[in-house]
Amino acid sequence: MTDWVLHLIDAGGYWGIWFLMVLENVFPPIPSELIMGIGGIRVGQGRMDMVPLLVAGTLGTTIGNYFWFLIGVKFGFARLRPLVERYGRWATLEWRDVEAINRLFSKHGQIIVFFFRFMPAFRTMVSLPAGLFRMGHVRFLAWTAGGALIWNVVLAYAGYLLGAHFKEVDKYIGPVTTVTIALAVIFYVYRLITWRPAATEQS
Repeated sequence: MTDWVLHLIDAGGYWGIWFLMVLENVFPPIPSELIMGIGGIRVGQGRMDMVPLLVAGTLGTTIGNYFWFLIGVKFGFARLRPLVERYGRWATLEWRDVEAINRLFSKHGQIIVFFFRFMPAFRTMVSLPAGLFRMGHVRFLAWTAGGALIWNVVLAYAGYLLGAHFKEVDKYIGPVTTVTIALAVIFYVYRLITWRPAATEQS
């Protein structure tokens, strides 16, 4: 994957960065850490400038996340109830849980979206519920862009400072993401096994 990302960045420049960051957020297996890190290396080599790199990366991240946000908006909150009532067991959710999440997004949606930008694997997933729970478009875009910019600055400057040694960091990016996903799966399986509807718990 590293060679493919390198080729696309070198061939497409800032547009390559933009395209990869959009793609990374629509299809999360492509790590933003690698994309922006390589961009930072290119800045250190004098082949790119930092500000356009950050603009391209942040715009790509925001647009990629907006894709999933719009899917959530299009599907709509109202359509959730029949699905939750029928398949809620597999999501370990009841409708009152969904209403609680809705209230949480109404009050603190911008904070949730902002801080999820720094979490591997979950940074894109948060965009779908943000749309489902009707977070405002402007708020979503602003907080997504803000969180993405900070994260991209960290990654790009890491690549800039570490230079060619950043490739060593790439060896750890995949395993860290895999461990994060594995822990989430373990938690889900545990919750699925132990979860009981409220009506069952009260009886």
